[in-house]
Formats: sequence, structure tokens, C-alpha cells
Amino acid sequence: MMDRVLWTRAAGLVLLSILATGCAAIIGGSLSDREGATIGATAQVPDLPDLGPAAELTNETWLNAEGPLRLADLGGKVVLLEMWTFGCINCQRVVPHIQAWHEAYASQGLVVIGNHFPEFAHERDLDALRQAVELLGVTYAVAQDNDGATWRAYNNHYWPTLYLIDKRGHIRYQHIGEGAYAETEAAIQSLLDEPDA
Repeated sequence: MMDRVLWTRAAGLVLLSILATGCAAIIGGSLSDREGATIGATAQVPDLPDLGPAAELTNETWLNAEGPLRLADLGGKVVLLEMWTFGCINCQRVVPHIQAWHEAYASQGLVVIGNHFPEFAHERDLDALRQAVELLGVTYAVAQDNDGATWRAYNNHYWPTLYLIDKRGHIRYQHIGEGAYAETEAAIQSLLDEPDA
């Protein structure tokens, strides 16, 4: 009986921890995969099947961009689309890796877009998003998705989720949660090396 009570309390603490972080999922790789730099990491290239055409972005409010970005205008580029919200601790931990990839691969044709879909009311505020982007050191484009149009177009359910979209506009890779940084970077490199559409 005592074991059952302890297990129930432990499960409750885990649930409270998840709720407190503001994240819908805590999924990740190994601890070693979460630590250290990944730029230039060598990893086996993951299988990159064609998962079909990526849904167009319809967001109208953007930070770190001169105007709305559309996949139709990004042909010939590889796009890393990140589904995130600034209150999610898992998203916060992924951001430095995404920022590093943006800095390392933008000149080679990688376009990074953070699609910000809020979980809580205070995350809907554009000024709060702007402050979070600055605090986190994000310099890549961030789209505000308060109505969830892009989130739903990708049938997304978890923060963070990364999608890699190839030069033809097709989804080729998806990763949910933290971790798999070397694998994700290998996928970026592989897609950048593919011939132009």
C-alpha cells in the first residue's frame, strides 16, 4: 500500500512538473545528445523520406523578417520550421541549437522559421514575444501564430517540434522534443547537399 501511495505522489509530481513548464510534451534524446555544440557534428544521416508537400505559411505578424515569409517564395532553400512557445522550457533548451544552425547554415541556403503558437494567454502578447525573442538571442524569423492556423495546418500537437522542408517544399524530417541534435544537423546538411529543385 505504501509503495502505491509513493508511486501516486511521484506521478503527481511529474504531472505538476510538466504543467509548470508550459509544455505539451517532454520528449528527448540522451543527456549527451543535449549537451555541447553540434555544429559540424558527425552523425549518420537519418532516413529522409518524402512526407509530402509542406503546408503554406499564412502568418501575417513576423519578427526578425522584413515581411511575411511564404514557402512558395523559398524554393531552392531548405527550411527548418520550429513549432514553439516561449514559456516552454523544452523550447527554450532547443533554441540555442536552432540559433547555431541558423548562423552556420544560412549562407548555404538554410532558412529558419520559428512558428510561435502560444499555450497560455500571456504568450499571445506581441510585446512579450518580442522580449522573449530578444532574451533568448533569436535572430531568425519568428511568426506569431496566435490563431493556430500554421500549427493546425501541420497537424501539430507538441512543443517543440521541428520540421525540415526540402528545396522542393516537401517535408523530409520531423523531430518532437529536445535531443537528436546531431541527427537533425546531419539531416540539414544532407538536404542542403541535394540538387536544387
